[in-house]
Amino acid sequence: MARPDKVTAVEQIRQQVEQAQAALLTEYRGLTVAELRQLRTALRENATYAVVKNTLTQIAVKEAGIDGLDQTLTGPTAIAYVHGDVVATAKNLRDFAKAHHALVVKGGIMDGRALSAEEVTKLADLDSREVTLAKLAGAVKASLTGAAYLFTALPTAAARTIDALREKQESAA
Repeated sequence: MARPDKVTAVEQIRQQVEQAQAALLTEYRGLTVAELRQLRTALRENATYAVVKNTLTQIAVKEAGIDGLDQTLTGPTAIAYVHGDVVATAKNLRDFAKAHHALVVKGGIMDGRALSAEEVTKLADLDSREVTLAKLAGAVKASLTGAAYLFTALPTAAARTIDALREKQESAA
């Protein structure tokens, strides 16, 4: 029979995984308490970072219907539950791991499926949401400018042609 505190812990992990846009798994072995606090501060805007027990996390993830994390859940594990920009959180983890080699990104969960460490790295290499929206806005503006030019070019050309014909008739008369 399962202990009530463990049942509660499994339920909390399952709810956090289901409610988060993504969950990025890391190994934090070798980080000091101050470095973990620094990492939590860096992630605070888009995610919460919590140390978890592997066995309880395996049970919670299976209850959430996600497979493929058994190999990932070994060693000391902490999860960044992303509630904001997934790409920004992945970038923060990548940058922190570059500065503190003890942090290792092990994988994650996104859209109900397991992610490998390489897929999380690819997420970190994407442009942020703001940059993507700015590029989209620039592309839309450019196409609207082109359309506006086309719409004004035809009447302008017609007006010039009519004006040239009128001048030609006036000079001929």
